[in-house]
Amino acid sequence: MGPHNQSKATRLFLFLLLSAALPASAVDPRTLTLPANSTGADIQNALDQLPDGGDVVLAAGTFQVHQPIVLRYDHQTLRGSGYSTVLLLADSANCPVVVLGSPIKARREATANVRLADLLIDGNRRNQSAELWRTARDGSLINNNGVAMWDVTDATVERVVCCRCRSGGLVMAETRRIIIRDFTAFDNEYDGLACYSTEDSKFSDLTLRDNQAAGISLDLSFNHNVIACATMSGNDLGVFMRDSRDNVFQSVTIERSHSHGVFMAQTAEPTPAGWRLVPGTECADNTFNAPVITNCGGYGILINNASCTNNVVHDAQFLNNAGGLAQADDKLASIRQIAVP
Repeated sequence: MGPHNQSKATRLFLFLLLSAALPASAVDPRTLTLPANSTGADIQNALDQLPDGGDVVLAAGTFQVHQPIVLRYDHQTLRGSGYSTVLLLADSANCPVVVLGSPIKARREATANVRLADLLIDGNRRNQSAELWRTARDGSLINNNGVAMWDVTDATVERVVCCRCRSGGLVMAETRRIIIRDFTAFDNEYDGLACYSTEDSKFSDLTLRDNQAAGISLDLSFNHNVIACATMSGNDLGVFMRDSRDNVFQSVTIERSHSHGVFMAQTAEPTPAGWRLVPGTECADNTFNAPVITNCGGYGILINNASCTNNVVHDAQFLNNAGGLAQADDKLASIRQIAVP
């Protein structure tokens, strides 16, 4: 080995030795680590230092949030150290805790490839006074949710808990190719999980309990999605669906809903002549594989409008509900081996 090669080898050895002795943030400038005494503003400042993407990692502890923490740049990750990392909304903050996307500031394209993981969000709803935070660029409302996701593609939320929020746990709109897995929502003022204009996404390992509205609320073009291995208990409704097509529900368990397990309908709107159904907003071509629906105050599944056609229910178990499957017309759902003791 010549002198030149020896010099290169020596430099490489020294670099590796030095790297091993340095914290991760010193080795990789795209990873910033914040201690437990940081604030929500510190988290936002760290994210804003990574406009080209990177990771902000939070230590275990409680971080008080006065303004939403916004992941507005592509390829950003905000992750904690497990459920011992708590983002707590401050008293009277009246805002979402985390926002994925850029609902207020204009972008030419959807925010892409953002990730939220390994933390607990406490919305502190008893110390909030209003549900609405801001109006999005398209005029839709952004409420005081644990996580608000708006105009986002190819994002991931995993190992996240949203609880005690003034509005919903996780609410998403104008989203495509999203992965939500190992997500828990409980004791929220409205829905545990709400999806509007969401397509080609996958939801798995969900625990949605004791929310005052639905465990899952689906509306405004919720199409071509998969919900698998979800448990909903103690919500007002298990699943509320309108304007939803070509979705698959696999191994869903719903128990102790105050009302129905699943409610499917077409959207209706008021007119001077009375309520009318909105064309094109039917629930159609959805499949429920092996749902287990028990101890609900209403029907296991209620298909409320005759326009909601071509839905499939396979191998369902309905136990101790007020009723099993109820349809506005007997031919709305294709049924196989439903057990209704």
